[in-house]
This record gives sequence, structure tokens and C-alpha cells, in this order.
Amino acid sequence: MKRFFPAFLLLSLFGLCVFAPVIENALGHSSNETDLASRFLPPAFRHPFGTDELGRDVFIRLLYGGQVSLTVALAAGLASAFIGTSVGMAAGYMGGKWDAMLMRLTDLLISLPSLPLLIILSALDLQKLGVSADLASSPRVSLYKMVALISFLSWTTVARLARARALTLRQMDFVRAAKALGVSDFRIVARHIFPNLLNTVVVATALASGNIILMESVLSFLGLGIQPPLPSWGNMLTHAEQTIWEHARLTVYPGAMIFITVLAFNFMGDSLQQALDPKSGKS
Repeated sequence: MKRFFPAFLLLSLFGLCVFAPVIENALGHSSNETDLASRFLPPAFRHPFGTDELGRDVFIRLLYGGQVSLTVALAAGLASAFIGTSVGMAAGYMGGKWDAMLMRLTDLLISLPSLPLLIILSALDLQKLGVSADLASSPRVSLYKMVALISFLSWTTVARLARARALTLRQMDFVRAAKALGVSDFRIVARHIFPNLLNTVVVATALASGNIILMESVLSFLGLGIQPPLPSWGNMLTHAEQTIWEHARLTVYPGAMIFITVLAFNFMGDSLQQALDPKSGKS
């Protein structure tokens, strides 16, 4: 039961975020509805977590912020897993010049300081790249930009793990037998290499998802990530910072959500590793 608790926690959180519109209608107010006469209200039945500096319901905004943060984590996690698995399989199976070239590219990206680089890339003005002003300032575009940038810098760990596993698998007897029978490289990779390294990729992606949430939260906190009025846990922390001494609970709620979600992803990664590879849990 303990093994499945992190997954149950994440699914429960995901379910709450998915049904945010239903909860929103039940409570009778929206995430962006402002009411200056109801600023900084304490928790009550109508506002379970109180209201913020603009009178907006904190609980509803946490749920919609969870939608954004989890979307970034899942989308960037899947994209980085796809890129990393493709690069790692190609390098490990093909070997030779392909292996050297792809791994030098991977090493180059690993050597770069990811967070400062993300900050620099996030600060780029899209209008100077030919994007219209309305589109560049759209909150949805900031979401897509976050997913693209984080995916670009997060695939290297998966690539190295996939390469190491592919190097081992290509020396196995069943792969050599398939080659001797004239099976094409594409079919060998699709039927033998990929299914046998999938466990490694799944575990690495689960562990990376927590780190992705942290990166998105840091960028949003700095004002370079998800842009208002679209809520995320990071930009909720930014707004709460201005009143941290008078209304500390406004920083506690999004901070706690980030902490719990990242911890759950990490525990889920460990649980998946033990479930998919029982030998890894033995000393």
C-alpha cells in the first residue's frame, strides 16, 4: 500500500485540478473574479483557503495553478523522455561516430548551467523574433514557451540512461540472433531494444517531473514563466511575497503544493523503480 501512496496522492491532486471548474461553480466564484471589498479574508466555508490581495479565492486559484504546473510537468516530461530516448537508443545501438557525436552533444548540454540558461532564454523578447505583440504577451504562449524550453534542457539524463541500457541490450544473445536472421535495425530497436529500456525511461521521467515543477515555479516566481492572469504556483508565490509578513498563509499554500507534489513525484519514481526492477531495492 505504501508503494502506491505517492501515485494515489498525485492522482487525487490531478483529479481535483481537472474538476476545478466544477468546484468553482459549486463555490460560486471564478479564479480571476476580483472583489476589493473581500481582500485577505480568512479561511471560511465560502473561501476554504481565504482570499488574496485582490479578493480572489485562493483555493480555486491553487487548483487552476495546479492544472498549469502539472501540465508543464507532464508535457515537458513526456517531450524530454521522447527526445532523450530517441537520442540514447540511436547512440547506444548504432555506436561509432553516431554515438560519439550524440553523446558529445549531450555532454555539452549537461555542462551548461540549466537554471541560468533557462532564465536567459525565458527573458528573450518574442516580438524581436517576429511574433506579434498580442501573441507574445498571451499567457498561453508563456505556457508553451515553458514546455519547449524545459524540454530542450531536460532530456540529457534520459538520453544517458537509455544509451547505457541500449549498449547492454545490443550485446544480448536475442539481439545478435535477430541480426543474424537479417532482421532490420528498425525492427530490432522497435521490438527488442525499446521495450527493454522502457522501465528505465519511465522511472527517470517520473523523477524528472518533480524537478520540472521546481524549474517552472522558479521561473514563474521571477516573472519569466507563466504570465498572469493564468495562475501557477510560482506566480502565486510572487504575488504573496509582497504581503508575506502580514498574510504568510498566502505563501504557505502554493509553497506546500509545490513541496508535496515534488516529493510525491520523487517517491513515485522510487516506487516505480522497485516495482519494475525489484533487484534495485535489494542491498
